[in-house]
Amino acid sequence: MPATPLAVALGPLLEALNLAGIAVFALSGALLAAEKKQTLVTFFFFAVVTGVGGGTVRDLLIGAPVFWVHENLTLLICFGAALAAWLLPEGVWKGKALLWADALGLAAFSAVGAAKGLAYGLAPLPAFGMGVVTGCLGGIIRDVLAGEPSILMRRELYVTAAALSAASLVGLMLAGMPGGVAGLIAASLGFALRGGALWRGWSLPGYRRPP
Repeated sequence: MPATPLAVALGPLLEALNLAGIAVFALSGALLAAEKKQTLVTFFFFAVVTGVGGGTVRDLLIGAPVFWVHENLTLLICFGAALAAWLLPEGVWKGKALLWADALGLAAFSAVGAAKGLAYGLAPLPAFGMGVVTGCLGGIIRDVLAGEPSILMRRELYVTAAALSAASLVGLMLAGMPGGVAGLIAASLGFALRGGALWRGWSLPGYRRPP
């Protein structure tokens, strides 16, 4: 199988992180379809939209070939995640499985998105922005299509976790760290922050108008 543009630019370790992000984000989309008691076709649709949504917008913005349209692997991963959500017993997915899968995808995609921005010649701040877009947009599209309240309208740490992952990646790569290692560290930091929000209820203070 020929290497993808991301693997060529940044190496196989970061490409593996990208594929992991696709898998867990696609799973989060399929799990939401399961919560809504939808059909298998809807499972596939939600898995694909969530798995590729953020990365598609990123690639269009930076002028890169859209990452999933020239090979089969990405869609096969999304379909596999949808089938897993459909076939495995419901008890496997009870509790916060959807939120934890989303947290993993958020952290991985934010790091990968920022790295791809740098690889395509973006300045550090736009590359950081591409990381946040990549990490957040797929989940936002999923929730809007499902009629769920957008995560952006809640005070829990979500975009902040994506920002931490993307900023860490940019900072580490600018400091000379190889992309793959920087990606793993950045994704781990973003996941730790999002995980803390899920486990401990961390959130940001809301706006209060001064008296």
